[in-house]
Amino acid sequence: MTTHDSRSLFAVCVDQAGCDDLSVGMLYRVLPDNEAGSEGFLRVIDDSGEDYLYPAARFVVVQVQPSDEPKLLAVAPASPE
Repeated sequence: MTTHDSRSLFAVCVDQAGCDDLSVGMLYRVLPDNEAGSEGFLRVIDDSGEDYLYPAARFVVVQVQPSDEPKLLAVAPASPE
């Protein structure tokens, strides 16, 4: 995934087949990972609260208005340290 700015990305899961830590229709925080993106994956903080790589085809990346981004970040799991 290539990011054009420092804004946070979010994606909706559209296919969780075989993944217990994803829920269809759920909005997930996407972490920057250019290497994974170039191979067709997204680094997502899943339902376990950890970040993992998932095939990008399982998600639809959504555009969030800058004014709404802080609201989503307040409820989205944070990046594990």
